[in-house]
Amino acid sequence: MDSSNVLLEAHAIGRVAFDTRKPLLREVSLRVRAGDRLAIAGPSGAGKTLLLRALALLDPIDEGQILWRGQPIEPSRVPDFRRQLVYVQQRPTMIEGTVEENLRFPFSFRVQANESYNRDRVLAMFKSAGRDADLLERSGRDLSGGEAQIVAIVRVLQLDPTMLLLDEPTAALDGTAVEAIERLVSEWHEQAGAGRAFIWVTHDAQQAIRVAKRTLSMNAGRLVVED
Repeated sequence: MDSSNVLLEAHAIGRVAFDTRKPLLREVSLRVRAGDRLAIAGPSGAGKTLLLRALALLDPIDEGQILWRGQPIEPSRVPDFRRQLVYVQQRPTMIEGTVEENLRFPFSFRVQANESYNRDRVLAMFKSAGRDADLLERSGRDLSGGEAQIVAIVRVLQLDPTMLLLDEPTAALDGTAVEAIERLVSEWHEQAGAGRAFIWVTHDAQQAIRVAKRTLSMNAGRLVVED
């Protein structure tokens, strides 16, 4: 089988609770190829967030291995790995200042030293999300939940990641915001042809059908494919 387009692999990864030693992730194996649109569904407490955070190297694992483009992720490669694979949390964090200052902020990091903020590109994404340029002048702290998540998604997409791990990004948002975020992610995915991929965690079965080509189910720390 051709493995040249495999982006991310998890091989029998596991994690246990530090205090009780209760298994949290149980021999989870997963392969994500360029072009994939995956959804993960399952009840609260199934381990979906733990899995995404483990795949993003934000939380440790106790067993197994995670590979990026077929290679182990050495400590020296972590910054570049996190530039290419981005975890989007359910509740976005805004820094002090305007929306535009929030959007400029990622370019202050060394890993983005060769990139620069593009206001026209941001405005094009805002337009796709049904927002206008006035949003740039708003305080990041004064946004509604839907506005904050749209800004957070745009803040990530402008960096051209290769893969997104989306952890319930539209939970508790109204229909207009949900539609805007789904559209932004779909357009980002399509812009690179078959070069990008995402995993989208959702409790909404209808959303999984809309955004994904394949749905995985998670329960009690185990992941299975739903055919």
